[in-house]
Amino acid sequence: MTDARKPLVAILAARETSPSVLYGLYDVLYSVGSVFPDMTLGEPREDALDVRIVSAQPGPFRCAGNVMVEPHAHIDAIDRADVVILCDMYTPVNQPPHGKYPAEIAWLQRMHAGGALVCSVCSGSLVLAEAGLLDGREAAAHWAYDDLFRRCYPKVTMRAGAVLCLSGVAEGVVTAGAVTAWQDLALWLIARLCGQRQASETAKVFLLAAHADGQLPYAAMVKHRDAADAVIGECQGWIANNYTIENPVQRMAERSGLNPRTFARRFRAATGYQPIDYVQALRVEEAKQMLEMTDTGIDDIAAEVGYADAASFRRVFKKKAGLTPASYRRKFQSIATAGRALQ
Repeated sequence: MTDARKPLVAILAARETSPSVLYGLYDVLYSVGSVFPDMTLGEPREDALDVRIVSAQPGPFRCAGNVMVEPHAHIDAIDRADVVILCDMYTPVNQPPHGKYPAEIAWLQRMHAGGALVCSVCSGSLVLAEAGLLDGREAAAHWAYDDLFRRCYPKVTMRAGAVLCLSGVAEGVVTAGAVTAWQDLALWLIARLCGQRQASETAKVFLLAAHADGQLPYAAMVKHRDAADAVIGECQGWIANNYTIENPVQRMAERSGLNPRTFARRFRAATGYQPIDYVQALRVEEAKQMLEMTDTGIDDIAAEVGYADAASFRRVFKKKAGLTPASYRRKFQSIATAGRALQ
């Protein structure tokens, strides 16, 4: 295979990019076709992909963690590519990147219009949203940005808990969830560009595996507080210590002095949650801690976090965490056990 025939993959990085995403993607993608035969036969072969790191920054720069990046090319030097991957671009969970990345956005729009498959990892989806490339489409991003998308990008439908969103492939857009979802994206792209065998061999070399459980088991409650709404803020503070009581939403509404409909509207505006969803999230977060750190029975945990009916607790937990309480315990206690074994 000659260089001219290799699919060109451009990895777009910026100062806010995580080095683990940038160099993880580069390390895996540029090795496709060469490393596996080298490791199994001692016969390195030609790389299957032309992979280049590109940036709007002029020359070398330092990304997150003060790690040096020396792009292969400035974005203005790349006028076509088969695939563009937008790395994560760290953004605070309550601040959309309005007005940032104008050069990157213009280039992404040009590349997409020219037929490139445009992909993003984690918070890179926010930049795609700023570019309008996610309007009317489903998308994945880090779970912490769900509320920011709802507030600032109403034309985008977030796939809560999704690791990889492929519903926009036909329109030239693919989005990946939290930071290590770059691995799922890389394997999917290798299969698409080079075939399933190459994807399988690459996975074996790097010990890569899909995040089969999605993002929900890893998601934590994002507790926004709107300083401008002191009434709702007081209710949040109170419910944090009283979420096990009966009729918690009614009790919060009574404390607020608002009628139930007004209370629900203001609570949603201030926190991003419906009141009952907020209470359920608090209960599930406490249950997660108990499942991870104790051997307390699941029915007893249900009672301790405010559920008289253990079956109801299991339903709510599975909806919020993506796993049953028992499966969640097995997953995260194994991580804790592995950590203790290394001490």
